[in-house]
Amino acid sequence: MEKLENTSLTTLSEEDKDGSNTQKSAEGFAANFKYLIVGLLFGIVFVKAEIVSWFRIQEMFRFDSFHMYGVIGSAVLVGLVSVQLIKRFSIKTTSGEEVVIPDKTFSKGQIYGGLLFGFGWAITGSCPGPLFAQIGSGYVAVIITLLSAIAGTWTYGLLKPKLPH
Repeated sequence: MEKLENTSLTTLSEEDKDGSNTQKSAEGFAANFKYLIVGLLFGIVFVKAEIVSWFRIQEMFRFDSFHMYGVIGSAVLVGLVSVQLIKRFSIKTTSGEEVVIPDKTFSKGQIYGGLLFGFGWAITGSCPGPLFAQIGSGYVAVIITLLSAIAGTWTYGLLKPKLPH
């Protein structure tokens, strides 16, 4: 398969190549409102598809049901196809900026981080995406999980220079 070259990668700084947002123009409140609407719709889909269900997540980790594997597998497939289409056709943002997706490099820190993420997901029955949908559905105990996730993110930011990457 032909390797896609993205000439804009050469213009990125080393810090930008980690996948962080490289958007050039800032968006105002009205422009950010669309993300709120998309987030609300995404949360409704999560609730209706039972992706935020603690029981569905426990079924997945006990290999009792295909439901969550089907949802996650579908999301991975859609993501793979979307990224390939964006790279192949040089699709731009709605503001006309080029979408730059730098190549990923493997590090053993991804294994450790993935294991920690999975343990946290299995224990709490939630990952960062569904947290807000669970809280919005009335599961207020999930606020503790949200605060723990924020504390974990803050701790990672504090320790990032000392961790393997």
